[in-house]
Amino acid sequence: MIITLQSDACRQLMGEQLSGLSVNNLENLENQLEKSLKGVRAKKKQIFSDKIKELNLKGNVMQQENIELHKKISLLLQETNALRKKVHKARDVNGGNQYFHEPLNRTIVHDVFTPSNLWPSQPQPQSKEAGIESTHLGLQLH
Repeated sequence: MIITLQSDACRQLMGEQLSGLSVNNLENLENQLEKSLKGVRAKKKQIFSDKIKELNLKGNVMQQENIELHKKISLLLQETNALRKKVHKARDVNGGNQYFHEPLNRTIVHDVFTPSNLWPSQPQPQSKEAGIESTHLGLQLH
């Protein structure tokens, strides 16, 4: 008896077997459904709100990391430029711009004074197609 009442109630909540219900019973069923729907919507809104907060926090952390990385790159570039100036001064004093190394009777020439043209840049927004074709690392050749 209890199982059939629960089955009937479930079917009625699903919109089935409504033909024998009075207007009062239909209104009660409607109110129950509206209350249930409000609860479902509140839970869904809370889940979305929590996820948005989580993603905003992650975005802020990533933005801070990006700022710190740009500072590190800038510092490294300053250090590189300072070292490059020292090397150029040493080259001018020594009168040459190439170092030679002869392993296994072969001469390998390294031009250590060739300037590097790699500079940091802010990441640029890309279209979906551009993102698929290549990965942008925030560095550009000038």
